[in-house]
Amino acid sequence: MKIKGSYWLKSGAYTFLERFALQLFRFGSFFLLVRGLTRQLFGIWTIFLLVTSIIEMLRFGLIQNALVKYISTQEDPKVRGRINTASLILNLAVTLLTSIIVFILAQVADKAFQVHVLDQILYLFIFTNVALIPLVQMQVIQQANLDFKAIFLSNLLRTGIFFGYVLYVYLDPNQAFSLMLLAVAQVIAAIASSILSIVLGRKYLNFSGKLDRDWLKELFWYGKFVLGTNIASMLNKSIDQLMLGLIINPVATAVYGTAIKIANLIEVPTQSVAAIVFPKSAQRAEKEGKGSVKGLYEKSVGVILAVIIPGILFVLLFPEFVLQVVAGDKYMDAVPLLRLTMLYGLLIPFARQFGVIMDSMGKPQINFMMVVASAALNVVFNFFFISQFGIIGAAYATLTTLCLLFIANQYILYKEIGSNPLNAILYSQKVYANGFRLLWNKLVIRDKASLPGSILPTTKSEPDAQQGS
Repeated sequence: MKIKGSYWLKSGAYTFLERFALQLFRFGSFFLLVRGLTRQLFGIWTIFLLVTSIIEMLRFGLIQNALVKYISTQEDPKVRGRINTASLILNLAVTLLTSIIVFILAQVADKAFQVHVLDQILYLFIFTNVALIPLVQMQVIQQANLDFKAIFLSNLLRTGIFFGYVLYVYLDPNQAFSLMLLAVAQVIAAIASSILSIVLGRKYLNFSGKLDRDWLKELFWYGKFVLGTNIASMLNKSIDQLMLGLIINPVATAVYGTAIKIANLIEVPTQSVAAIVFPKSAQRAEKEGKGSVKGLYEKSVGVILAVIIPGILFVLLFPEFVLQVVAGDKYMDAVPLLRLTMLYGLLIPFARQFGVIMDSMGKPQINFMMVVASAALNVVFNFFFISQFGIIGAAYATLTTLCLLFIANQYILYKEIGSNPLNAILYSQKVYANGFRLLWNKLVIRDKASLPGSILPTTKSEPDAQQGS
């Protein structure tokens, strides 16, 4: 099979482009908002994004992995239709539930964080939440059908519209940023991307006219563990920022959140690999057994590490320069935070791929228990370290939690599939070696061979290349 037509190359390219574009537009919005808003308002917006991200993760957690697992391993179109219908009902139910949760949170937001606009933008998010129903459903179906191009385009539109509005306000001297209008822009972006996702995915619109209660129960049983896992995972990622806002103030959240935003750029390869590994891992576990996913786990982590380590080293060596470029003078006090948060990137790939492997093997409950336990530890550590050390205590707490989670995850993986984290590290070195060898062959050996009187032996491919020129 030609590599240019392979699943991994095509899916990897579109998924990486989608994650990269998503992070690029989000980073662009952050870059402008961090300059256009006061530290107080930026802290409020950061808290809003944390809360709404958790809400969106609730829906994806209940629907995504369960639907992808069963659709990707099911050939019968009628059965697929029944699965899709059951998934849509879950989508509608979780939208109603999360909208109620947001409404309740808006009621207590003012008192909890002592700010007066957070409740209003949370009310507006309810409209975004409803508008996302088609987008979520279609993107999950598209992932199950390995159509990553459609996912890329719809997410590109959603993030692009919001970034376009932020850029327009920033460049117009007569305009000023309003958190309310930013929330309205999110609603418009959600509606537009949902419409595009339906258009691109209409060929997958295969629904049954009758609800299959057995499939509804099956999807809910599987999804509830992933749902709980995703909630705990999001709390793991955001509890430090939320607790800084509660214990200190939203300005502390803004400072810490600036360092986190830069560190999150390193997660693009991790998210991309996770999205394309899951469908294949589910198929392989179904057909060949759990032992077959060992190499998939180790190689996927190795590739991620090879990609992100240079970026991590650069930020560790030049944190002042990075902060100056990204956030300006207002956030230079985040330098020690940035150094610590960049270390998260070395541990997150192991944790993320652990979850992918457990879910694909039909054991989401294991991933659920691990993430819930780490979230509980993170809450305790954050309360203690923030109280003792202030803002930097949040970084100490999260890094400690990630280290303990890494140890526990690797023990479970060794018992389940016999994997060894050292193999992933060794594979990342092979990625560098192979890349260097390829570069050497392309740029050095071939150039020398083309010189007059060269004594280097010609390769088999060179005569062919010369004939075709």
